[in-house]
Amino acid sequence: MSNSAGRTYRVVQWTTGNVSRQAVRAILDRPDLELVGVYAFSKDKVGTDVGELAGLDTAVGVVATDDIDAIVALEPDCVLYMPLHPDIDHLAQLLEAGINVLTTASFLTGRAYGEEARTRLDAAAHTGGGSLCGSAVNPGFADYLAAVASGVSRHVDYVRVIESFDIGMWAGDANQDELGWGRPAGDPGHPADIERATAPFGDAVEALAELLGAAVDTIRCEVEFAHATTDLSVPNRTVPAGTGAGIDAKWFGAKDGQDRIEVDVRWAITPNLDPAWEIAMAYLIEVRGHPQVNLRAEVLPQDFESMSLEEMLAIGSVITAMPVVNAIPAVVAARPGIVTYADL
Repeated sequence: MSNSAGRTYRVVQWTTGNVSRQAVRAILDRPDLELVGVYAFSKDKVGTDVGELAGLDTAVGVVATDDIDAIVALEPDCVLYMPLHPDIDHLAQLLEAGINVLTTASFLTGRAYGEEARTRLDAAAHTGGGSLCGSAVNPGFADYLAAVASGVSRHVDYVRVIESFDIGMWAGDANQDELGWGRPAGDPGHPADIERATAPFGDAVEALAELLGAAVDTIRCEVEFAHATTDLSVPNRTVPAGTGAGIDAKWFGAKDGQDRIEVDVRWAITPNLDPAWEIAMAYLIEVRGHPQVNLRAEVLPQDFESMSLEEMLAIGSVITAMPVVNAIPAVVAARPGIVTYADL
């Protein structure tokens, strides 16, 4: 949706972690966006200019606060809500105040939050008259690409979206803790933990079904593992040979017992796996129908040689933040309630 002529959107950034720092940079780069506030959880960040928190060379003139009432009083058009884990009470408060919320916090349809939370958030958004929308590169933007790809097909029988990456550079991050790298082979609780950790990909099945107009009545997850063939040197992790170093979580959407949609996330932290897996380092999209469409989406830096390791690592945060930042005008204009790409 195009931006209204001359419209400037007042934006609050919620948290200042890796993804949020990239969002701040993008907001400041755009003439149609104005950063009016920043929320921080940590007391030691309160009162600090966001320029410092985002690693910029100059002050921005906006300081962080942990006062939600102060955020609401700013009357922003939207909040970019980007904590590692969501707080339903905070989200509901923002929505009931009439503030649109765009989030990267494991949200597309709300399925992963549970039905009680989803119902509450949708009601809060309707009460305030605002919208709640979630995305990231995947789940989120990759599913939107799959729906776009289906536009040349006369009929579609099956859609598969695969994320296939070696994420060893990021394996030491706190957001990887729940994946259980280095857990013993055959650990009976590991598949259930992976299902919980990848639950937003169940949201993706639901959102993709809505985009395609393909009803599903059941959503399920199947998990497979691969194991390191040698001891691995991973920051903040102990990953001996024979322990978990590859995860393949497949989320299926079925109708009347027939699978129709598959969202598959295959992550590894080493190329030396048993069994040996092919890691594409890309998003792979298959639209099986008439005709069949196959897409390969790679996210690459402009110049490998001139980039530092820190800049390379930051690319993952950029592609997580930007689908949300770029959706601000469409979400502000959208109907009240939980909205997805099908609405935008």
